[in-house]
Parts: sequence; C-alpha cells; structure tokens
Amino acid sequence: MMEKMIFGRYVPADSVMHRMDPRAKLIIIFLFVCIIFLANNWLTYALIGIYTFIMLGMSRVPFKFLFGGLKPILWLVLFTFLLQLFFTKEGALVWSWGPVKIYEEGIRMGLFISLRFFFLILMTSLLTLTTTPIEITDGLETLLNPLKKVKFPVHEMALMMSISLRFIPTLMQETDKIMKAQIARGVEFASGPVKERIKAVIPLLIPLFVSSFKRAEELAVAMEARGYRGGEGRTKYRQLSWRMVDTLQLVVLALLTVLLILLRA
Repeated sequence: MMEKMIFGRYVPADSVMHRMDPRAKLIIIFLFVCIIFLANNWLTYALIGIYTFIMLGMSRVPFKFLFGGLKPILWLVLFTFLLQLFFTKEGALVWSWGPVKIYEEGIRMGLFISLRFFFLILMTSLLTLTTTPIEITDGLETLLNPLKKVKFPVHEMALMMSISLRFIPTLMQETDKIMKAQIARGVEFASGPVKERIKAVIPLLIPLFVSSFKRAEELAVAMEARGYRGGEGRTKYRQLSWRMVDTLQLVVLALLTVLLILLRA
C-alpha cells in the first residue's frame, strides 16, 4: 500500500519542477484549478492535457510510478463518467436498452468532467511530489503574509497544512502495518459479505486512531522541547529565491489562459 501511495509523498529528483520556487508552484496550482473550468470543448481540453503532461515530464517523476499511485483514484474518475453518462438526458439518443438510455450530451459531459477531474488530480499530486513539506510551509506562509495585518495566524495555518500532508504517507504505512497484523490473526478484509467486511474494518480503525493521537502528542512534545512558541520572531534557515524559470512558468500559464478564453465554444 505504501509503495502505491503518492499523495503527500515527496519524490527527490533533479528537475526543473523540483528547483522551482514553492510560491510559484502554489500559484500555478491555484490558477490551474481556476482556469481548467474555462475548457468546454475538445480543443481546449487537448491544450489542458498537453500542458499537464509537459509539466509532468519536466518533473521527471516516472509515469509508471505516478499512474500506479493513481489507480484507486481512477475508479472515482470512472464513477464520475458513469454518473454523467446515465443521468444526463440531453442531446440525441445514442443507445437504449429498457429504462437505460444514453444520450450524446451524456457521453460528452461524462468525458469532459472525467478529464477535468483527472487533470486536477495530476497537477495537485505534482505539487507534493516535487515539493518538500518544509518548502510548502514556507511558500504558503509567504503568500499569506498580508493576512497577518488582520491578526490571521498565517504561520500556524501553513504549519498545520504542511504537517497534514507530511503525515498522510505515515498514516498509510501505519494502516498497512495494522492490516497485516490483523490478517495474520485471521481477519478477512477482501472476502465475505459486505456486512462482515465493514465489521472487519472496526478493529483496524481503533488502533489507527490511537496511533494517530499518540503520534500527535509525541510531535507536540518534541516541538515544545525544541522551544517552539509559534511563528512570532522566528527566522528561516532556507531562504526562498524567485528565479527566471518561475516567471516563465507563470507567463506560459497566462498564455494558456488566453488561448482557453479564445477557443471556448
């Protein structure tokens, strides 16, 4: 399970994406989430797809590793497609079998929404795969710095989000360990009636919650022992540096936005 988990996991490599400023990557991801809703025809979705795969290629994260980790998400993408396929009743009737009717607009909407969901997952995964939790914390804190004027706890919020991302792989590893221990004791997670499978999950959740609270307490004690008292007056060992490549990436995204607006149906 741990080998297949990619969300919240950092993959070290020497690539353009890894060397980019975390602020630039956060801005790009935020803008990408906004502009992807501008796509509404095959040409605009093709542009989004080309841009997404170019960014993935620049990250040097192996495609086999990436798509292997996305297999559980692909079932959700497929479910989204089927939902639109069977419940959109617009356009010409394409196929009919009893009460089940598939319309042309249902196929189109299913493909478009599934692609949108898929590209969003790829791009957001790219952020955590190429950026360490420390860099994400520093980038978020810098971007949200103006909110300090209204007494918003910027440092604490950025730290909380960073810790959450950091502990996703750790919790998955802990889940895998508990599952193997339960299977060794005769618990069946993959066979039997649905009711029995749900009952089998309960012995998994209780030790997982106990372990999570224990890890949270250990982290809090470790931070206090090191003198952590919040973000006020703290300095940073690593200084963020905005470079030309970051500006170029934002320019490319701006050009993509203009093209999407011009090519909208």
